[in-house]
Amino acid sequence: MSVSSPHAASHSAAAMPSLASKSASARHPYTRLCAWLSKLSLMAAVVMLVAIILAVQVQVVGRYVFNDTPTWTEGLALQLVLYVTALGVAVGVRDAGHIGLESLAVLLPEAWRLRLELLIHALVGLFGALMTWSGWTWTRLKWDELDPMLGVPVGLDYLALVIAGVLIALFSIEHIVALIRHEEVVPSWN
Repeated sequence: MSVSSPHAASHSAAAMPSLASKSASARHPYTRLCAWLSKLSLMAAVVMLVAIILAVQVQVVGRYVFNDTPTWTEGLALQLVLYVTALGVAVGVRDAGHIGLESLAVLLPEAWRLRLELLIHALVGLFGALMTWSGWTWTRLKWDELDPMLGVPVGLDYLALVIAGVLIALFSIEHIVALIRHEEVVPSWN
């Protein structure tokens, strides 16, 4: 739904001339902070993906070469998948990589399109806040339990929700501010 998506802006530029013509990219400190957090999240996700590949390779080599499968490899891979997914979802919210309904927005007058976009980002931000709250509740509840394969607190599984929820809320606020100021949120890979 977000017009700040590079694909959305190019596909609906003719139908939404005034919103699509937002050429000023946001450069204030909050946007720079969000861009930095997004890039950091992307880099962390890439490092974790490499770690997943290495853990699975250690597991395969241990099983088929040494006939001794290390128990920690599967647990580590599963743990890292949680964090890669959480970070990917958060970056997707910032960079407008989520699913949108452009055809509905095109039918609305410009003032209503802006209101709809603000509402959508507010609801996504609320979702991020609820995700943070529930993730933190579960993190605290499960922190004293140990994962038998890794020997780390089970609460680490739920900490991924907290991180993603905080980032989603921050990135949603960034989009709301950008919409109000008629600016564009530039994707973190640019």
